[in-house]
Amino acid sequence: MAVPAMDEATRTELEAAAFRKLVEHLRARTDVQNIDLMNLAGFCRNCLSRWYREGAEARGIPLADPEAREIVYGMPYKEWQAKHQTEASAEQKARFAAANPGH
Repeated sequence: MAVPAMDEATRTELEAAAFRKLVEHLRARTDVQNIDLMNLAGFCRNCLSRWYREGAEARGIPLADPEAREIVYGMPYKEWQAKHQTEASAEQKARFAAANPGH
């Protein structure tokens, strides 16, 4: 199946819509820990916020990590951690270490 032809602006709008939906989904699924995301998908909310910050910086828009994280988490990162983050299990930590040596 071929990808439909579209102009750059439309492609950007569709990508932005997908990003907003992903962020909305991650905000709702506070039960899914970042280590779970890293172990299964190789990225987490922090990665997503860093990519957002890097995109802003590439366009000359200064954005600090805490600001980018608040965009993704929907609240300050420390607040999200206090409300939703749980201690990773030994199994989760081992899977992370195996999948991300030196991280």
